[in-house]
Amino acid sequence: MATFVSKNAEVHPKAEIGEDAHIGPFCFIGPNVKIGDRTRLENSVAVQGKVTIGSDNRFSPFCVIGGEPQDISYSGAETEVVIGNNNVFRESITVNRASEKEDGITSVGDDGYFMACVHIAHDCKVGDRVVIANSTLLGGHVHVHDRATISGTVAVHHFASVGTYSFVGGVSRVLHDVPPYMLVEGVPTKPRCVNVVALKRNQFPNDVITALSEAHKLLYRQKVGVENAREILSGKNMLVPAVLTLFNFLDHQQNGRNGRGRDRRKAA
Repeated sequence: MATFVSKNAEVHPKAEIGEDAHIGPFCFIGPNVKIGDRTRLENSVAVQGKVTIGSDNRFSPFCVIGGEPQDISYSGAETEVVIGNNNVFRESITVNRASEKEDGITSVGDDGYFMACVHIAHDCKVGDRVVIANSTLLGGHVHVHDRATISGTVAVHHFASVGTYSFVGGVSRVLHDVPPYMLVEGVPTKPRCVNVVALKRNQFPNDVITALSEAHKLLYRQKVGVENAREILSGKNMLVPAVLTLFNFLDHQQNGRNGRGRDRRKAA
């Protein structure tokens, strides 16, 4: 197949379009855009500002990629969006360019699936194999780690982190960091149990799931504290790598503010 560009699309001559890409009718592609091989823009997709998109991605109608950050302090710096490979972006998704407050990049990894009306705000970092359901909103500077799943109509507070293999239940309000391997839900969210379904689907051994379940019981039911839980699990020979990842995440969270490890801003 050859690259297809609809006669009804507006593609700037400086834009770089890969082999076998598809640019459908009424799409707009700006001058600082790079689109990889076999990526498909169905129709009515706008890609503007400085944007780099990898290969084998699919964008459904009315996506807007690379719009300016919705941050009143933004003063026009050349920030960007970087998207990896093999992602699906369904209808009416927005991915905003970064602000000037971090590294200047809003990024999405590989193999993600993003359902209709998802908003990925400025300075977000979304990892690989992430699933985000309809009408979920990521505030600015949110980090979503690999293989996390966020259900529909969830609002994630800016600077929050969502840990690997975690699951956020629908219509939840995420004010605090979501620990890895945990299922959380509520307004605000609380860890309810270990995300056993995802762990089994990804071939986690039973002893690892048991150790994570014991960690959840100590931390969120008995509430013994991180240090005591670490000592108890060490005595039971349960400090497997996944549990250490959980404790490292919680240590980082406690170094932050308001339950968000990355939020270390000081009051003026």
